Amino acid sequence: MTQPLEALTAHLLDAARTAGADSADAMAVRGTSISVDVRQGALEEAQREEGTDIGLRVFVGRKSAVVSTSDTSDRTISEMAARAVAMAREAPENPHAGLADPEELAQVWDMDALELFDHSDEPDPATLQHQATEAEAAALSVDGVSQVQAASAGYSAREIHLAASNGFAGGYRRSDRGISCVAIAGTGAAMERDYDGDSRIFQTDLRDATEIGRRAAERAVERVGARKPRTGTHPVLFDERISSSLIGHLLGAINGSAITRGASFLRNAMGERVLPAGLSLIEDPHRPRTSGSRPFDAEGLPTSRRALVEDGILQGWTLDLATARQLDRASTGNAARSTGSGPSPTPWNVALTQGDANRKDLIRDMGTGLLVTSMIGSTINPNTGDYSRGAAGFWVENGEIAYAVNECTIAGNLRDMLLGLVPANDARTHLSRVVPSLLVAGMTLAGS
Repeated sequence: MTQPLEALTAHLLDAARTAGADSADAMAVRGTSISVDVRQGALEEAQREEGTDIGLRVFVGRKSAVVSTSDTSDRTISEMAARAVAMAREAPENPHAGLADPEELAQVWDMDALELFDHSDEPDPATLQHQATEAEAAALSVDGVSQVQAASAGYSAREIHLAASNGFAGGYRRSDRGISCVAIAGTGAAMERDYDGDSRIFQTDLRDATEIGRRAAERAVERVGARKPRTGTHPVLFDERISSSLIGHLLGAINGSAITRGASFLRNAMGERVLPAGLSLIEDPHRPRTSGSRPFDAEGLPTSRRALVEDGILQGWTLDLATARQLDRASTGNAARSTGSGPSPTPWNVALTQGDANRKDLIRDMGTGLLVTSMIGSTINPNTGDYSRGAAGFWVENGEIAYAVNECTIAGNLRDMLLGLVPANDARTHLSRVVPSLLVAGMTLAGS
């Protein structure tokens, strides 16, 4: 018989006490995932996975250890608890380790308001195959497309439960549905590829498979004939599809793990300007139907809306309990973990202030420069913010797209880049990272 997850976590805590742990927390995850790939109108691969994973973190004084397994038998739980306690006794002491105080814990939350789980029926493989086939057929119907590299559809559902010896217990369910397509245009050495896709919690929000396939194909065709741009210093516009990577570097630089190690170009920037005046970066873990939402973090602390950057000024770090204690601050409720690892600070949903202009306006205003739609590889120094990445996209002349480009490198310094951002107004508001296209006034381009 399948055990409820709350029973499994309670069993893990009991086993930890019996084995000699001073305190402990436990996590149980039960999930199902289905994925279907098609090629040339026929099923290429179908996968289904089901399982339950459990993890236990124990403390012996300020020493800790984490163990995990997918075997939920009583014998295995007892053995893993004993093994975890033995490991903890041999581990080095960490003065910042430990569970939250009971008064810090989340007490109430409204799961219905978050809308993290779609209660409609799980799709059968035939339905997913039909969606993937529709996307592929739509891509192949576009003139100039030579083949479809991949067309896929998938579904997943997870139930998560967390419990700790400090009295916390809570759980929730999540679901996800997705369709993606990668199209190839041209032939031989002149082949170019591009993609489109959508991932949503609710089936009713998912974009049409035909639209996804057609847009992937159109993007691939637009890239045919790409060539290297000329070397020089030019404005660079990061397309909305990839602009969140710039904000991702900011988020990494204010992560508590980077700050405590001193490995961040923003380690001394608290209270300083890190974005242009008028721009704010807001974290909101309570946005409905959004993948980064959650009612509490992995240490049982309440999550809340907060300003990471307000009117361009850095307001705070992203902290779990351990990094907060090390910095003599309070946790921001940003701990995340898997069953096989301890907590680490992780940002939830974030949104950057959008601008007044659309992407076309920014292309016009940049005059001559590069519109980046994809990037590969990276050389980024987290201590200095020095930035270099391979890029592809479109060359802009006199405010209009002139031709596709590839095989170039863009370089700059993240601190300077972030301070000079000009946002468009085209961010997709259903994403966990709501970031519009971003214009950087001047970057070094290495091309021909």
